[in-house]
This record gives sequence, structure tokens and C-alpha cells, in this order.
Amino acid sequence: MALDTIYLDHFLDGGILKEKSFRNQVAETDWTQYKGKKVIIKGCAEVPIPTWAYLIITAQLAQVAQKIYYGEPRYAVEVFNQKDV
Repeated sequence: MALDTIYLDHFLDGGILKEKSFRNQVAETDWTQYKGKKVIIKGCAEVPIPTWAYLIITAQLAQVAQKIYYGEPRYAVEVFNQKDV
């Protein structure tokens, strides 16, 4: 199963996740690159990631992605499937 991966580490600012910076990065991301794709949001960051960050990313992806998973590719948990909508 081929998955595009979103690493939440890429949203860190100065080694931590800052809400204002995170929201700006989310707003600037071209989510259309995930249109019709299967996407996994990697849950393993070097720092704790608040639940709201996963929810914001999922909300953006749900508009374009075919399927969304959390976790590690080997043990991915499906959290969204476009056909279920």
C-alpha cells in the first residue's frame, strides 16, 4: 500500500509545536497535492504533539485525500475513508 506521509516534525518551530506558527504552516500548505491519495500522519515526533494538531491536519486532508491513516505504515489505523462520506 503506497502512502504519502505527513511528518508532524516538519511543523515544529524552534524544536516545539507553537500553535500560531503551526496554523500558519497549515494555511500555507498546498493540500491539493494529496488529492485522491492515501495519506498517513506519522504520530512519532521528537516532541509531544497535542491532539488538536492531528485534528487540524485531518480536517484539511479530509477535503482532498481518499484515505487518512495515523501511526506507523506497518500498523496504520484508518481514520477517514472518502467513500464513507
